[in-house]
Amino acid sequence: METLWAGWRSRYVRSADEWNEAGCLFCRLPGEDDAAALILERGALSFSVLNRYPYTTGHLMVSQYRHAADPADLTAAEVEEIWRLLVRAEQACGEALRPEGFNLGCNLGRVAGAGVPDHLHLHLVPRWSGDTGFVTTVGETRVIPEDLEATWGLLREALAAGR
Repeated sequence: METLWAGWRSRYVRSADEWNEAGCLFCRLPGEDDAAALILERGALSFSVLNRYPYTTGHLMVSQYRHAADPADLTAAEVEEIWRLLVRAEQACGEALRPEGFNLGCNLGRVAGAGVPDHLHLHLVPRWSGDTGFVTTVGETRVIPEDLEATWGLLREALAAGR
């Protein structure tokens, strides 16, 4: 059996309870500095942010500022802005990281895999031929070839160029 090191995973497992004790992650993040929180872009009603525990390089999320768990609870303006930021993030990822495709998803409820089940957020996951996406299914391991701060910088540049 081959071993893949995923040192980030232990930080994720240990910190899950701390996140819950400190309140909703998606309510807290907008109050932090963009670089510290890995926020890519802010709108009036929503924001995009790199996932600190990504499935692949460039894995990001888009969420509304307002605490709401279900798509039916969002206003039309929130839906429009979330989708606009998602499209901009996808374009920036395409330009900066050159993936061959994307997974787009939303987990509604803990049983569906939501780590933060009480605050709706969309995931955008860049994909490449031959990436290790299958490992997450069978081995609960991620292989991330780039530092989060480097990815954050590339995506912020691409977003700024697209304005």
